Amino acid sequence: MTTVRTTPPDPGSLEPGPAGPTAMTPARPGPGAWLALTVAEARMVARDTAGLVVPLGMPLLILVMNGLSPALDQVVPGTGGRTALDVYVVPLTLTLVVAMVGVVNMPSFVAYYRRAGILRRLGVTPASPAMVLGAQAVVGVAQILLGIALALGVAFAWLGASPPASPGVAAGVLVLAIAAMYAVGMLVAAVAPTPGSAVALGLVAFFALGALGGMFGSRDQLPEALAALGGRLPFGAAVDALGAAWAGVEAPVPALVGLTVTTVVAGVAAAAWFRWE
Repeated sequence: MTTVRTTPPDPGSLEPGPAGPTAMTPARPGPGAWLALTVAEARMVARDTAGLVVPLGMPLLILVMNGLSPALDQVVPGTGGRTALDVYVVPLTLTLVVAMVGVVNMPSFVAYYRRAGILRRLGVTPASPAMVLGAQAVVGVAQILLGIALALGVAFAWLGASPPASPGVAAGVLVLAIAAMYAVGMLVAAVAPTPGSAVALGLVAFFALGALGGMFGSRDQLPEALAALGGRLPFGAAVDALGAAWAGVEAPVPALVGLTVTTVVAGVAAAAWFRWE
């Protein structure tokens, strides 16, 4: 009869090696996982009928209602033949699209994921909660670009609006406006404990920025101090800078500084106060 010895293995043989325990460490998600998560986020946004239609439909409605006014066909002096529709209404419409998605829509999704424990559960997997935020940002930017394309299509084809005299400047201002509005939205998501409160705070921020930025009428009707403040906050700053790009004149420095400062300050505050659960 043969005796089999069961001598314990040498502990040194269990040290991690190329084929040892480290080989079983789960890999970080690759591009395929990011794409799948982004597609899932897009489906979530598409199923939210109000969140999908309102940021696209309400700016279009405001554009058409204002664009049909004969008074907006008047040429604004010093703008190279651009009309009031080009210099005021189109920039206002594009800013509305950016603000509604970044300040109102996005925080409610993030607050829901935190309240439902999705971010916390992702924190113990090879994935990261930041993946959800990144996917949500990609989907939000896609929604913004769709809203901008619809607004410009209606403005050019139906209302007779002119393209921007400085398209590169207009594109740069839109990028800066998206960053600023998303920073404000992340700050709202950071301090809102529930999805409902995120919507409420987002709407308060949206209407406050819009009221000071000329959404309900010219800022000239506001007290001088409030008008100056509105031109530096992200809504009014985006409208002013986009209007300058359409007119082909130099973008106002206070507006560009306001957008940059908002992005940095709100982004830092959101990072400091944000909680995954």
